Amino acid sequence: MPPPNRMRLRYAGRCRACGSAIPAGTVAVYQRESKTVTCVECPPHSTPTASVAASPVAVASPETLTVVELEQETEHLEVFTGTAGASARREHQRRKEKRAAGIRDKHPHLGNLILALSDDPQSTQAWAIGARGEEVLGQRLDTLSERGVHVLHDRRIPGSKANIDHIAVTAAGVFVIDAKKYQGRPNRRVEGGLFSPRTEKLVVGSRDRTKQVAGVQNQVSLLRSALRDAGWEEIPVHGMLCFVGADWPLIGGAFVIDGVRVVWPKKAVENLLKPGTLTEQTARLVHGLLAASFPPA
Repeated sequence: MPPPNRMRLRYAGRCRACGSAIPAGTVAVYQRESKTVTCVECPPHSTPTASVAASPVAVASPETLTVVELEQETEHLEVFTGTAGASARREHQRRKEKRAAGIRDKHPHLGNLILALSDDPQSTQAWAIGARGEEVLGQRLDTLSERGVHVLHDRRIPGSKANIDHIAVTAAGVFVIDAKKYQGRPNRRVEGGLFSPRTEKLVVGSRDRTKQVAGVQNQVSLLRSALRDAGWEEIPVHGMLCFVGADWPLIGGAFVIDGVRVVWPKKAVENLLKPGTLTEQTARLVHGLLAASFPPA
């Protein structure tokens, strides 16, 4: 029989030894062979109940448990980090092929000539541009693996068609990074004040991109929820919008809007490398948890 292991319960269980309820998020001793849990240290004056002692299973199935303190369980765990920009590339190719097929069907004899002399619509080109921005940032993030930065690229949000461009787990916490490849200079525009509500807008060049901030905020909330469910609500989650190839000034330029940091790739790296309280072991465990919670897109 394998030795018992310590883990933090994702769902509540009941101690096989003393019958005490063990709340979700509590570290307990789990025996895989019998699928039972016991208290790390049973409360004084507790005695086993007949029903608990007789039952071989007094805990939820292993699928409902999240191991967060067991190093031996993660030593050989391989996490597929994903491919930056992969889903955007696929969508660009899908749209491109659909347009080509439509033109060839409508113009059997001239279709290839029309395709050769015309460009894809801007809505299709935008997917290729976006994919390139994700790839550029992803390549830079991948160089940080030896510096304690654990990354995930192009992760699917369960129950949604949306995805998260990049997730990074570092000593400073968890970072959600949305890569954008827009022309123009990012600015924070403050409106209102004395006699009207004060609002902040993200403007890139002359275009209002404030909705991108809300998108990152939503992703931050999703990651916080996943960490909270695993008993890691104390780990900070930061949101970043990273504009690749934008018209950034030579000095300064980065800012925060509604809690989201707006940066360029080099500045994003500086944020990721800041010191923090997460140990390397915990960072690896969090990385594995988020990889499972948000699979590749």
